[in-house]
Amino acid sequence: MSETKLPVPARPASTVLLLRDGAEGVEVFMVVRHRDIEFAGGALVFPGGRVEPDDQALGGADALDGFRIAGIRETFEECGVLLARPRGEATLVDATRLLGIEALHRARVAKGEQPLSAMLAEERLEPAIDGMVQFAHWVTPLSRSKRFDTQFFLAAAPPDQLAVHDGYESEDSVWITPARAIEEANAGQRRLVFPTRKNLEKLGRHATVAEALAAARQAPVVTVTPEMVQTEQGWRLTIPAEAGYGGSVFEVLDAPAI
Repeated sequence: MSETKLPVPARPASTVLLLRDGAEGVEVFMVVRHRDIEFAGGALVFPGGRVEPDDQALGGADALDGFRIAGIRETFEECGVLLARPRGEATLVDATRLLGIEALHRARVAKGEQPLSAMLAEERLEPAIDGMVQFAHWVTPLSRSKRFDTQFFLAAAPPDQLAVHDGYESEDSVWITPARAIEEANAGQRRLVFPTRKNLEKLGRHATVAEALAAARQAPVVTVTPEMVQTEQGWRLTIPAEAGYGGSVFEVLDAPAI
């Protein structure tokens, strides 16, 4: 008698769409995943990663704040951008102070040798969770061997901090408009995965960072778990229409993440 195979649990994860206003509209910071990484290797993605116990503890009683903290940590690790402010101050860490913080802590936090909470305490900083605006929630289908429960957040990039890929998990980076990223993927110049494509399309409706943040604060977030279905036109991916992606059935344009 064969045993029923249980679904793999979905790991909590956080993804950050770091935004700035550019000459052609909203630009988002994206990294090219190292090609040797199993999940989405070689793909153009938003910075992000797993939620760690320290993130959840630092986030407190609000579970979503744990995801926000994870996004702040991952943005620091992968981009060198720190969405935190000195205690009692309204503005984020400036570029001059960030240089010292990065030199002391970035590699240690990235390697798991120092939790983010310890770094913030040592530097007398507090995470800017108020600037992390929930944008989307995607969960990998039950059929996949590696699954994530991912919260997507929008955040305005600090204007004086320089975003640069880490050279380990990511091998390149770019500030790019959503339309350009999709255009280059369609031309075969870049690789996207389905959630990235759909969230680029959703972000691309807005002309400015302020407009994108305001819209995200007002819009309800509906959980998306894509499912593959057979239609008269061939295989298609379905998601809830109420999730706000302009439909519920989409052509499969991108290779799987794994």
